[in-house]
Amino acid sequence: MDASPAAPGSRSNRAVLLTVTCLGQFMVLLDNTIVGAALPDMQHRLHTGLTGLQWIVDAYVLLVAMLLLSGGIFADRFGRKRVYLSGVVVFTAASLVCSLAPSLGWLVAGRVLQGIGAAALSPASLALLAAAYPVPQERMKAIGLWAGLSGIGLAAGPVAGGVLTEAFGWPAIFLANLPIGVVLLLVGLRTLEETRNPGAPATDIPGTALSVLGVGALTYGLIEGGARGWTAPVILGSFAAAVILLAAFVAVEARRSAPMLPLGLFRQRLFTVSNTAMVVVGFALMGSSFFFSQFFVYVQGSSILRAGLQTLPLTLAMVVVSPYAGRLAARYGFRVVVTAGLVLAGLGLLALGMVHADTGYGNVWWRLAVAGIGFALTMSPLTGAAIQAVSPQEGGLASGISSTTRQIGAVLGVALLGAIVRTRQSGGASFEAGLNSAFITAGALTLATAAFTGLWLATSRPAAPRRATGPDAVTTSNKAASSSR
Repeated sequence: MDASPAAPGSRSNRAVLLTVTCLGQFMVLLDNTIVGAALPDMQHRLHTGLTGLQWIVDAYVLLVAMLLLSGGIFADRFGRKRVYLSGVVVFTAASLVCSLAPSLGWLVAGRVLQGIGAAALSPASLALLAAAYPVPQERMKAIGLWAGLSGIGLAAGPVAGGVLTEAFGWPAIFLANLPIGVVLLLVGLRTLEETRNPGAPATDIPGTALSVLGVGALTYGLIEGGARGWTAPVILGSFAAAVILLAAFVAVEARRSAPMLPLGLFRQRLFTVSNTAMVVVGFALMGSSFFFSQFFVYVQGSSILRAGLQTLPLTLAMVVVSPYAGRLAARYGFRVVVTAGLVLAGLGLLALGMVHADTGYGNVWWRLAVAGIGFALTMSPLTGAAIQAVSPQEGGLASGISSTTRQIGAVLGVALLGAIVRTRQSGGASFEAGLNSAFITAGALTLATAAFTGLWLATSRPAAPRRATGPDAVTTSNKAASSSR
């Protein structure tokens, strides 16, 4: 039970809360795509290479991935309004740091802070919304609006990034967050009501620290391996450290009474298969998206603004198709829709791996659109499958783990596909040839995962409940129940 009333008293207050939470999530999602458009300008002005660009992206995604579950627990335990507004402050201040960064190191530090802010802001925004709408049907409608309106940030990112970077340079993409953050803080302080769940579990500090360090060490080895050499002592040491830290993480989680990641959930085949596929979705989507603007600018000679517009077919396809993915899964089943989506995404990426400098845009845009449609068909059904595999009380936790696995895949995708490009270049291949290898690798892995889900993404019996996870659990489990019948 929440310690305070579940919902603000008036419909107008609810409308304001919906607007505030949507705008906060919009800012986070906008940052996912707006940075990609500015990468070529960052490379030029900061005098960095591919490795530096990988850190600019992965420093943010890594912190979001590893702190997302803890952010939701923090919000339930210490107050959703407090954690949400704290996330807004950190994210906005970090955006200012990024915009003023005089060097790559300062920019990466700012991106780390942005990731911390986003990991607090995003789950707290959904928790606020869930607490404000206690009636399941109203809550589902509100979350649908939250997902749809905030999702516009994904489509707006490439265009906004191209326009701002072309006109003012890459720092402008971070300055754009400042007015949004200030408005959210001022309005949120006056209108949001505090809610919390006193029964929320304690934060798993050892698990969180080990996961950040373990995945961070793995990411370091993958990103720096291409530059320093795969047999360099520091690279071999980072991989060894990653194995030790992640093994320690598994051991710690297995012994804790309230772990950040209950390992028992993975006894359910549906849960394990859906999250494994979600890692690949994050890997292929984020790893390939990292190179889109660079392809159009460096291989085909587009301007930064034009490159941002040229990447739109993928994000627009995702925004348009995503709302229908859950309905299709409810009608045809998770396995059919997810497998079909992975096949489309894989074929789209393989087709992108065959694009060259002289390929006309009329023969490029449809490849992006096919990949976007495919990815859109996978994400919502995979989350729904993960939720269906567990008890209703664990729905919020399952949803959070699904988001986390996607983010982990994104971290590894940027790191590993970047390493492929870097290794090809070290062997004398052109940047274009390296990109082709990266896209083909992502496409082949996605198609292999389609075969995997086609064989194994079948319903399993939900596990016995282990712990409640606040209003998010009710929200997401209701959502899953309606989408899986």
